[in-house]
Amino acid sequence: MNHIDETRQFDVEELTVEDINQILSKVYHTLNERGYNPINQIVGYLQSGDPAYIPRHNEARNLIRHVDRDEIMEVLVRTYIEQVIND
Repeated sequence: MNHIDETRQFDVEELTVEDINQILSKVYHTLNERGYNPINQIVGYLQSGDPAYIPRHNEARNLIRHVDRDEIMEVLVRTYIEQVIND
């Protein structure tokens, strides 16, 4: 049976949304501190999976690599949608 057309579910369980938000915040501030455009760098990392988009400074690269990219995207989309709906 072909499972390609079935809908899959993602569920953030291991790390809480707050944990992921804190990691993203630390990575964002580190990128900004190092003179990078944080949005561009985070998007580059999320699209490619290449950790070289995130500097080692302040352990930012290690922090972001502890979170599955799908979980990061889920939190980002959820946060955005919740803000749009509540506005």
